[in-house]
Amino acid sequence: MAKIHHAFFDVSYFETLAGQNTPVHLVDPRAKVLTTLLFILMVVSFDKYAISGLLPFFVFPAVMITIGDLPLSYLLKKLFLVAPFAFFIGIFNPFLDKQTVLQFGAFAITGGWISFTSILLRFTLTVGAALILIATTGFREICLALEKFKIPRIFVLQLLFLYRYIFILIEEASRLVRARRLRTFNGRGMTIHVASSLIGHLLLRTINRARRIHLAMLCRGFDGEIRLMRDLKIQKGDYLFAGGWLLAFLIMRFIDIPALFGDLVMGLYP
Repeated sequence: MAKIHHAFFDVSYFETLAGQNTPVHLVDPRAKVLTTLLFILMVVSFDKYAISGLLPFFVFPAVMITIGDLPLSYLLKKLFLVAPFAFFIGIFNPFLDKQTVLQFGAFAITGGWISFTSILLRFTLTVGAALILIATTGFREICLALEKFKIPRIFVLQLLFLYRYIFILIEEASRLVRARRLRTFNGRGMTIHVASSLIGHLLLRTINRARRIHLAMLCRGFDGEIRLMRDLKIQKGDYLFAGGWLLAFLIMRFIDIPALFGDLVMGLYP
């Protein structure tokens, strides 16, 4: 449990990263949310066999990580934690699509392996962009940006509360597991009956804890509106940020930059 707590659910560190004062962090959350959504749409719009066309899109996360002063190793760890989902989605492609599309001497590459590689690239780009958005914006700011985009408030609040109560769930689960280990010689005797009892107690404790937190929020004037310490004001730089990246995405989507670069190299060295 402790490993899961520190490896996956330490998402509070994202809030620390979002509190930095870099040029990327100062961009309006609406501009960053819109840019990230456009980036994801462009990436997933490629053909299932696309590989080279996806490579230029790595420029966006590279620039955002560099200018936003984000720890690359930390983001990669989070990316690898959910990578098995993409791996198991695409691993069956080589067995289903055995048509040869590339031949290097005696070595043949089938369409299944190409589509599998394409899935991994799309996963890396899309999930990486989402992680970068959270690390440079903060989840509350993202929810506020969604509300400004006229997303139903009830949906935005559900996202916000889900994000907030994940910490409560993990905290209560950690207490239960720690208390059991102290009473059962390092956690021995974990049967189905004991595990089901722990899950039931965890549900009751988290519901009770969430109810107390909600009452405390109401006592402090919570009325369902998301408020920040700073007002959101779209400025010229925000328009340039979103517009510039949109233009770059369109160029990378409809112009095969790797092919052009390859033709240029072949022309210089005939």
